Amino acid sequence: VSGSVLSVYSGDFGSVDAQGTVEFALDYDEKNREFQVHVSQCKDLAVVDEKKGRSDPYVKTYLLPDKARMGKRKTSVKKRTVNPIYNEVLRYKIEKMVLLIQKLNLSVWHNDPLGRNSFLGEIEVDLASWDWSNRKLNWYPLKPRSLSAVNGVDHRGVMNLSIKYVPPGSLGKMCPKNPPSGEVHIWVKDVKDLLQLRPSGVDSFVKCYVLPDTSKKSYQKTRVIKRDTNPVFNHTIVYDGFHTEDLKDACVELTVWDHEKLTNHFLGGIRLGLGTG
Repeated sequence: VSGSVLSVYSGDFGSVDAQGTVEFALDYDEKNREFQVHVSQCKDLAVVDEKKGRSDPYVKTYLLPDKARMGKRKTSVKKRTVNPIYNEVLRYKIEKMVLLIQKLNLSVWHNDPLGRNSFLGEIEVDLASWDWSNRKLNWYPLKPRSLSAVNGVDHRGVMNLSIKYVPPGSLGKMCPKNPPSGEVHIWVKDVKDLLQLRPSGVDSFVKCYVLPDTSKKSYQKTRVIKRDTNPVFNHTIVYDGFHTEDLKDACVELTVWDHEKLTNHFLGGIRLGLGTG
């Protein structure tokens, strides 16, 4: 649904075997409410371009489960080396309580000028169990793609819903509510297993469009359910003005959002349609 979300992990996996180690340290600055990843150096990285015997590595970090929300941080690129030295600090402005329900994904990549970067290895750190008194630089082995990076992040929950089409004139002439044109009814019952962005859960709501129409006329939404990763909406959305032949080009887009004062955060979504949408 969101191009930025889908492209977060774009790159070339599997063409190079992960090897080598990375040295880094973690710290939380209470005064500035800032999470700091001090990336020191890497050793014995895989060689990507074997003909030239070179790799141009850089280090990239995400906070999981929602990569898109906090965004990525990355170091500079060090050219023609499998033992790059960075001595750079990657910073995230984040509350400590929120940080403790995240995982840090730190990965090393070869920078390709054509944009097809090659994965060189990663490490995943569960920040809930991290020893925050340990501020020293330590070495960690780089591993192949982790299962949580491949599967866990792509799972953004499950939506329970039903869709009904009421054709024009189908309720009979005697029915005062008989629609002159057809109606599409979408019943959003509930959502389960949403990403937990805060210790208290999320304040979620569902947006709905019938594509290809993205105008205000097409936009509808549910109420906000607060502090719940399994919200129950029991909300029916109705669109009128439909004829049966319109359905083949229509596509329902339902997206779930975390409501905050300044900006809403995308949690996941689905598109359902018969054809082009």
